[in-house]
Amino acid sequence: MLNAYLAATSNLLQNPAAPTSLYSTANLTTYINSARGQLAAESESIRAFGTFTLVPATQSYNFPAITLAASGGVQGVLNVRAAWLVNGTGQIYLQPEAFETFSLYELNAATVLSGIPTKWSQYAQGVNGSVFFSPVPAVAGTVVMDCVCYPIPLVSDATVEAIPYLWTDAVPYFAAYLALLSAQTGVRTQEADAMLKRYTEFVNRARRGATPSTLPWLFEQTQVPGGITPQPQQQRPG
Repeated sequence: MLNAYLAATSNLLQNPAAPTSLYSTANLTTYINSARGQLAAESESIRAFGTFTLVPATQSYNFPAITLAASGGVQGVLNVRAAWLVNGTGQIYLQPEAFETFSLYELNAATVLSGIPTKWSQYAQGVNGSVFFSPVPAVAGTVVMDCVCYPIPLVSDATVEAIPYLWTDAVPYFAAYLALLSAQTGVRTQEADAMLKRYTEFVNRARRGATPSTLPWLFEQTQVPGGITPQPQQQRPG
C-alpha cells in the first residue's frame, strides 16, 4: 500500500523523478504516515476490541495496558467507546460517564467505594489516555473494550494497512497538503489549502459510503437530515 500512496501523492504534487525530485521518498513517507494518523483519529475508522485485567484496589488504567485483539496493522488506542466486565461465560455492560459527572458522583467521597465496577470514564486523552472505574475493583477481573485505534507506520509496501477503504483514498491528499506546506511559500500554501479541501471531501465521502442508509445516525461524523450532527448525550439516569 505504501507504493500506491507514494505514487498517488507524487502525482498530486507533480513531483518529477530523481535526480530532480522536489520531495524525497523518505519525506513523502513521513507525510503519508502523518496523514494516516490524522485520518485514523478524525474518521475513527479503525476499531478493535481490547482486553485488560482489573487489579484489586486500582481505579485507573492507561491505554497501553489494553491488549488489542489480533488485528493487522493496529498500533494502539486513541479512545474507548464502550466497556464490558467479563462475567462467567458472558459479559456485563459498564455505564460510561463524562469525567466531570464521574468525578462528582464517584470520586467525591471521603471513603473509597470498593466492589464490582459498574461505571467507567475516560480521563487522560491520546495514546497515553486513561480510564477510571467505579466502584474501585475489589477483585481481579477482565474488561473488554471497544477501542478506536491508530495504525502502525508504513515502512515498506509489505506493511499491513489498517485504514479501511474508502478512507485510503483520502490519504494522498493530506500527505500532499503537508508536502506543500513544507515549501513555505505563498503559492504553495494556497495549493496546500486546496489539497486539504480535497482531503476533507474524500473523508466525508468515505463516511457517507460506510454509513448504512437505514441507520443514518449510526456514526457521530455523519451529517443527518437538516444538517445537524447529533452529539452523544451523557447524563446520569434520573
